[in-house]
Amino acid sequence: MIETGTKISRREQILTALAKTLKDSPGERITTSSLAKSVGVSEAALYRHFPSKTKMFEGLIEFIEDSVFSQMTLVLAEEKSPLKRCELIIDALLTFVEQHPGMSRLLIGDALTGETARLRQRIVQFHQRIETHLKHFLSDAELRQDFNLGLPAVTLTHFLMAYADGVMVQFVRSEFQTSPSAQWRAQWNILAPLLMQIDLIEAQ
Repeated sequence: MIETGTKISRREQILTALAKTLKDSPGERITTSSLAKSVGVSEAALYRHFPSKTKMFEGLIEFIEDSVFSQMTLVLAEEKSPLKRCELIIDALLTFVEQHPGMSRLLIGDALTGETARLRQRIVQFHQRIETHLKHFLSDAELRQDFNLGLPAVTLTHFLMAYADGVMVQFVRSEFQTSPSAQWRAQWNILAPLLMQIDLIEAQ
């Protein structure tokens, strides 16, 4: 989350420690007491920077949103093919998760058991935003007859999201041993033909 050797604020130290704890303690509920100990400060010091644990989690979710959606913006600016956009957005999500293992526990909700509903809703909105983009690419291209979808856009979008969710769940369940991107290239070669029957843009 933070580059080694870079001087960071106490706030960043807390968030970095929280991300590390998510990775190093899979399945465990994080307490402010254990987090303060890992940072090397008192619980009172934690609360000077974050008024609640919810705000700490929100800080990590903001980091996830900024990282993934900034990459998505680059994809939209640089790539016009709807199929390629879908590929690169899923790729960006899986790459982020692999680089930040603990964050995957937030994205699948594993780390939010017993936490406030507001956090879970924010994760739901994160996934909905990605899903909306994917569905828009496929539906718009179909309407413009850029290609013929093998299945309805909403079905294919749900399939792609289910794939990404499944990979993240496997990653967490394996305690971060099953790489999200290890089989991605080979699997995309299987998934892509399901998205369309004929890519008219690439055929021209």
